[in-house]
Amino acid sequence: MARIHKHKSIEKIDIGIWRKLYKYLSEFKNGLMFLALLMVGVAGIDVVMPLLTKYAIDNFIVKKTVDGLTIFAIVFFCVIVFQALNVRLFILNAGKIETHLAYHIRKLGFKRLQELSTSYYDNSSVGWLMARMTSDVTKLSEIISWGLIDMIWALVTMTGFIGVMLYNNVRLTLICMSVVPLLFLIGIFFQKKILKSYRKVRKLNSRLTADFSEEVSGAKTTKTLVREEENLKEFRIDAGKMRSSSVKAAVFSALFLPIVISMGSLGVGFVLWLGGKSIIAGSLSYGTFVMFIAYTVQFFDPISHLAGTIAELQNAQASAERIIALIETKPDIWDSKDVIAKYGDLFYAKGENWEEIRGDIQFKDVWFKYKNGEKVFENFNLKVNKGETIALVGETGSGKSTFVNLLCRFYEPDSGEILIDGKDYRERSLLWLQSNIGYVLQSPHLFSGTIRDNIMYGKLDATQIEVENAAKLVNAHNFISKLDKKYNTQVGEGGGNLSTGEKQLVSFARAIVADPALFILDEATSSIDTETERMIQDAIEKVLNDRTSFVVAHRLSTIVSADKILVIRNGKITESGTHRDLLKEKGYYYNLYTNQLLEDKEMESKTVLT
Repeated sequence: MARIHKHKSIEKIDIGIWRKLYKYLSEFKNGLMFLALLMVGVAGIDVVMPLLTKYAIDNFIVKKTVDGLTIFAIVFFCVIVFQALNVRLFILNAGKIETHLAYHIRKLGFKRLQELSTSYYDNSSVGWLMARMTSDVTKLSEIISWGLIDMIWALVTMTGFIGVMLYNNVRLTLICMSVVPLLFLIGIFFQKKILKSYRKVRKLNSRLTADFSEEVSGAKTTKTLVREEENLKEFRIDAGKMRSSSVKAAVFSALFLPIVISMGSLGVGFVLWLGGKSIIAGSLSYGTFVMFIAYTVQFFDPISHLAGTIAELQNAQASAERIIALIETKPDIWDSKDVIAKYGDLFYAKGENWEEIRGDIQFKDVWFKYKNGEKVFENFNLKVNKGETIALVGETGSGKSTFVNLLCRFYEPDSGEILIDGKDYRERSLLWLQSNIGYVLQSPHLFSGTIRDNIMYGKLDATQIEVENAAKLVNAHNFISKLDKKYNTQVGEGGGNLSTGEKQLVSFARAIVADPALFILDEATSSIDTETERMIQDAIEKVLNDRTSFVVAHRLSTIVSADKILVIRNGKITESGTHRDLLKEKGYYYNLYTNQLLEDKEMESKTVLT
């Protein structure tokens, strides 16, 4: 199952986290302040309503008169209308802010994901990232736009209630408030339990998201390995754990409200007992008595809201921490301020300052190891002249892909230099380098959309003629022209509507449409049929002409015409030369080539016999 990121347990509200978050949400400051003012108005009306009831009872009902009732009715109506408008504006604006907040946070997160280095994705599961950008963002936008404002309403309402009650009768107020400390203790206990359960639910939600992602992307593998039953069992276990935690949280939440209501009933009982005695003694008016009952009944509602909001804040704080951690993750590879000032960054290029790449490449005393401590290169040196085609051969894990990743600056050397046209490539921008590289992977990835869209990913402003010329150059135009919608054919998710060979040809056209100065083929012919291999081989000869190119090869028949073949073993170049030179040496390359030749002949013989 996918790896789940852990975070520290959060039991208290951490102001520092919310202060950090506020830095990213400063553009919503005015909207949030307006919402807060609306809630102050709502709370003020909630405090005023029992006062109006008190006035009506003492001046109209007790005195048995209707003098002034018309004016009172008008005032009461205006208060109701004002409250309705407040609530209407609050709901409207809170909904807008929630939506815009979610959009803004997701945009920040997505932008950061574009900037992060390849190494970040080596250690981050798709499910974890999806959970951050979906459920965590939703939780955060809800608590900011609704929860925090609810907290303001609760605090203002409680303050107003207590103030008015103390002003009218201190003794009755203290009796009424006697249950509040116990209620807070009960609230803290339950909210901790609820928070703990919901935190577990969110962790399990990330795992389930990862399960879905892996199952969808690996559907073919599941079927070929007959893993359906086992996968279902694993999913049931995770889903069962999530169900248990959700039920536990729901039970605690369901118990909490009745307890709050019961405690509120105790407060009302105290008011009825002491207030009734005061009325009989003549020291308390009927209107004041009813007002106290109203305040006591309503008082525990904001307490419940406040306790719930604090719990939600704690819950959302975990989401805030994870989102901030993502947004503030620093890429392992970045451009210096001086480079950005001259060449621009990944999103805003200053192309007018970009130097043209000729294609001279040099690895100079390069040392590199991965974060897990795995050493790959020690004092690695290589010089490649403009226009040369360099083939890389070696066992799995020998350093071929690392070489390519370093060249593309997906990683950087721990020490030493990689020079392009005599300059350390760190003195130029990432976008400058990667815009000049055409890269064809062993397993090409196509994006949902048309064939034209996918080819144009290599050059977003490419014309139809440029798209077709690129397709013709790599021998993709023929199969595209036979499709019903030709270049407007939908490739499906991941290119599922095309064969592996067709996807490879489209990715080849995508890589070449921008006319890159450097070209990289990473075992691009290892998983395709012989006919398509011949088409790609023909395309390679045309495409690589006069370009500095690097070919990571599994099938050695595709690199016999390379200017230089490098045998890399354990991060070192053990053999170097042309195809003929290496055959004469009768070393590792010779053995590898002759073995493949024998295997190919055996396959041909079997095919003929069949």
